Amino acid sequence: MMFCRAGHISGWVAAATIAVAGIFLPADVDAGMGYAVVPTTIIYPGDILSASQLQEVEVTNPNLAGDYAKSVSQVEGMVSKRTLLPGRTISVSALREAYTVTRGSSIRLVFTLGAMTISAAGTPLEDGSTGQVVRARNMDSGVIVSGTVLADGTVHVRAK
Repeated sequence: MMFCRAGHISGWVAAATIAVAGIFLPADVDAGMGYAVVPTTIIYPGDILSASQLQEVEVTNPNLAGDYAKSVSQVEGMVSKRTLLPGRTISVSALREAYTVTRGSSIRLVFTLGAMTISAAGTPLEDGSTGQVVRARNMDSGVIVSGTVLADGTVHVRAK
């Protein structure tokens, strides 16, 4: 290492050090690290996230990792499972899909076998999102059945 009379590193050594250090910078620092979604207001458990409550911000912390939301469209319409604070990233695990059917509500149970379709009034015994399997009670017979929640709120009963 070469020193000037004042004891400082010479200019060319400093330039070489900076050049070498630049080689080892993470690639995403130069290319931008992407975006994260943060709330603009406090969002409480059970609240449905709307675009007016959310903001996309550029990620500047190179240590930020995990399953945080990266776009508003990824989380809009989802339900918060815990309190979300303004300016803090939203963990995807802190959200759930909105329920299509809720426990105790009136639903239509549908059973299909070949060309035959049977429909009956029912009530779900648990909350469920589209695609989930829930238990439901047939209101006419009292029999408890399991079925898949469809997007229209009906439950397609499975044959045993």
